[in-house]
Amino acid sequence: MQPFFSQRFEKVEPSFIREILKVTTRPDIISFAGGLPNPNLFPVKAIEQACQQVLSEQGAATLQYATTEGYAPLRQYIAERYQTRWGMQVNPDHILITSGSQQALDLLGKVLIDEGQDLIIEEPGYLGAIQAFSVYQPKFRPITLGEEGLDLAALDALLESGTTARLLYGVPNFQNPSGVSYSRANRAALAERLIRHNLLMVEDDPYGELRFEGESIDPVAKLAPENTVLLGSFSKTVVPGFRLGWMVVPAWLHKKVTIAKQATDLHSNAFSQQVLHRFLTTHSLDAHLEKIKEVYGRQRAAMEVALARHCPPSVRWTRPEGGMFLWLTLPESVCAMELFQVAIEEKVAFVPGAPFYVRPDIKNTLRLSFSCVDEATIEEGVQRLARALRKML
Repeated sequence: MQPFFSQRFEKVEPSFIREILKVTTRPDIISFAGGLPNPNLFPVKAIEQACQQVLSEQGAATLQYATTEGYAPLRQYIAERYQTRWGMQVNPDHILITSGSQQALDLLGKVLIDEGQDLIIEEPGYLGAIQAFSVYQPKFRPITLGEEGLDLAALDALLESGTTARLLYGVPNFQNPSGVSYSRANRAALAERLIRHNLLMVEDDPYGELRFEGESIDPVAKLAPENTVLLGSFSKTVVPGFRLGWMVVPAWLHKKVTIAKQATDLHSNAFSQQVLHRFLTTHSLDAHLEKIKEVYGRQRAAMEVALARHCPPSVRWTRPEGGMFLWLTLPESVCAMELFQVAIEEKVAFVPGAPFYVRPDIKNTLRLSFSCVDEATIEEGVQRLARALRKML
C-alpha cells in the first residue's frame, strides 16, 4: 500500500533523547543522557503490598472502567497536599488525572492551540513539550531562560508586538533541560503579566518535590490561578511505570479538557490510581522523598566537583538546587552534536542541547543527568567527557 499521513504529522520529529537511549544501552557506556528516575529508589515492596491490598479488598471492582476525571480519593489527596505544602485552595473537582503529564500537554494542545498560532516557550525548552505541541502546528516564540527565570524584557517586547499567543509553557522548578528555577520575583512579575495580558501559562512541575537545597518557592499558579494550568506527576517521585500525572485546571477550562480526555482514552489506568493512592495513604511520601533528595543531592555535588576538576575553564554549567539535570555551555567553537560522537568513542553519553531549541543556530550546549549514576561512576564519566572535549578543542 502507498503510505499516506496527515499534514499535521509530516513535520513532527521523533524524540531525539529516545533515539540516543538506543545508543547508550551498551554496558560499557556511562550514560548521563537519560532523564530517568533512579530505579534503586523505587518503593517496590510497598507497591507490591498496595497491589495485594487493593485487589483483596476491592476485588473485581478495582478492575472495572472508571471515571474520566480520575480516582476521587487520589484527586482529594493531591488537593490536600497543595493545601499543606503551599496553602493553595485547590478544588479536587478541578483536578484531572492523566497518563503522565505528557498526556496533559497533548490534551491542552488539542483544546487550546490553532495551527499557526504563536506559542511562547522557554529557550532552551523541554523536548517533550516541543514534540507534543508540534503536532498542533503552532509558531513557537522562544523566550530565553536566564539564571532568574524567563527574560521578562523579551517577554514584554513579544506581548506588545501584537503576537497571537494565548499560551505560555514553562517549567519553573529545576527546569528540564537546564536545571534553572524561576526566582520568587520572576514568578511574581510573570503572574502579573499573565493576568494583564489574558495569557494562560502551562506550569509544568514534575520536579518541584525534588528540592535538596535552598528555599521552596510558591507556584505561579498560586499567584494567578485563573491564568494557569498546573501540571504534576508521580513519575519522578514514586514510580514512572504507572504513567500517572495530573492537571489542575481553571473552572472555565475543565469541561473542555475532560471532553478531550474522553475522546482520547476514556480514563487513565484505574487500577494503578487505586494502588498509588493506597501507597500514599499508608506510607509517608515525605519520608520517601527525603531518600530521593539525599541521593540526588550527593550525585549533583559529585558531578559539580568532577566538572570543576576535569573540564577546561571555558566550560560553564548551571547549579540546580533540585531536580535531575545540569546544563553545560561549551566554547562557541565546539558543536555538541560532534562532541557526542567523540564522547561515544570515549564510552560516555550525554544529550546535545540542539533539540531543546526551536531555533537551529545554538549548537554549543548539552544536558547531563545525574539521577542514575553513583559518585564513582560520575567521576569516571566526567573524565571521559573531558577527554572527548580536549580532542575537540
